[in-house]
Amino acid sequence: MSASRSSGTTDALGPEEGPEGRPAPAAEAADGPGPIPGSELLAALLDGMDAALCAFDADGTVTHWNREAERILGWSAQEAVGRPGFAGWAVRRADAGEIQGRLMAVMDGPGRQVHEFALLRKDGGRVLVRTQSAGVRSADGKPAGVYCAFGEVHAQIDLERAIALSEALFEDASWGVVLVDVDLRPTVVNAHAARALGGGRTALLGRPLGELIVQGVEDLEGALQHVLAAGDPPAPVELWVTLRTAEGNRRRCWRSGFMRLASPLAEEPVPLGVGWLFQDITEAKLAAQDADRVRFRSNQLHRASRSAAECDDPMEAATTSLDYALAGFADHALIDLVVGERLVRAAATPSDAPGPCLPVAGGGIPLRYVQGHPALQAVDRTGSVRATAGAGAAGEWATGRQWPADSVHALCVVLRSRGRTLGVVTFLRSAHRAAFERPDAVYAESVADRVAASVDLHQAATRSDNP
Repeated sequence: MSASRSSGTTDALGPEEGPEGRPAPAAEAADGPGPIPGSELLAALLDGMDAALCAFDADGTVTHWNREAERILGWSAQEAVGRPGFAGWAVRRADAGEIQGRLMAVMDGPGRQVHEFALLRKDGGRVLVRTQSAGVRSADGKPAGVYCAFGEVHAQIDLERAIALSEALFEDASWGVVLVDVDLRPTVVNAHAARALGGGRTALLGRPLGELIVQGVEDLEGALQHVLAAGDPPAPVELWVTLRTAEGNRRRCWRSGFMRLASPLAEEPVPLGVGWLFQDITEAKLAAQDADRVRFRSNQLHRASRSAAECDDPMEAATTSLDYALAGFADHALIDLVVGERLVRAAATPSDAPGPCLPVAGGGIPLRYVQGHPALQAVDRTGSVRATAGAGAAGEWATGRQWPADSVHALCVVLRSRGRTLGVVTFLRSAHRAAFERPDAVYAESVADRVAASVDLHQAATRSDNP
């Protein structure tokens, strides 16, 4: 426990005493226990401090010594209070004069001074401490002593590092950092996170995450709730979200880490919220997905070529190539061949369920495609044409073009072989798939080259059988 000298200035007058040491009138009249004596209150305050604290009178004698000082150096208050400085017990005698002089010099100057030096533990070990000392003045303004707060240097450095890290994370970190309270609302947002979320650092504070994220907010809030309830996840999590921005919705992938924050001042951990760190990996994920897609499609083309080579009927080879191409690419495929001035349906996949591409029974009837039909455009342009139904008109749009009713996206690719246009192959996607893009057209053109070669061979064989 702390102790102080009875002659110290801090004990001269307590709240329970009058000017001449007599009980104050208010204390005499009060019912029950009186106010806490000044010396006991001071001792409790000193012992409750997180920093080690000692004090010296004007002559350099130790007057106060709290429990944190005892913990660091091992000397109790009874052993420390009343000693003339640190010499011979808390400091080596060779260093005592310099250290005592530096500590007591602050008594005659304003403000505080910071020093670092080595103190001796009771067991003989040395510990490097950082001190902050300031002068104490009496009621008449004259120097009365010095108080000195100190802590182990490594603890101070750890604290400074933690503060420096916190400031760096919330300023120019290359990761987004967001502190979320227990209501799942941002309370602190660093500059990187503000840019990623599409708002200002202060404008984002206190807003529900659902106002910022159009899709994927359920996954993010679920992760935050899990951390609050069960603790930190064992590994980073990849979350796909769609953000609402001034330029429109943007889909992003964030690799996220979560840390539950608890108050260090509570006896039991009290959750303050969650620290959420994330990095935008959208470009890397899209590049990896593109690489996987190209690898898969190349493998499908290879398998299609091998299977088509085993077919006796060239038309069967053409439909086999389409069957392999449909995997992960489209829901339906159609082959329309040029007969005179019109297109005739030669093969198709089932319109009402998944299935293989098969020749159309009783084919040969020209298709009544209206002017501007994507298949006719592909023939006229000798290239690929992409088309998508308008919002709310998918069924009517597909039926009017003589496609399966669930079709929403179309890609028509011309069939060319030996300088001749043989027809069109059409790939169709339903609403659960995305629209066709340029890389999809490149792949479809590779498939069409193989289909066209097989169709050309089939037509050549038919002509030779019917001279």
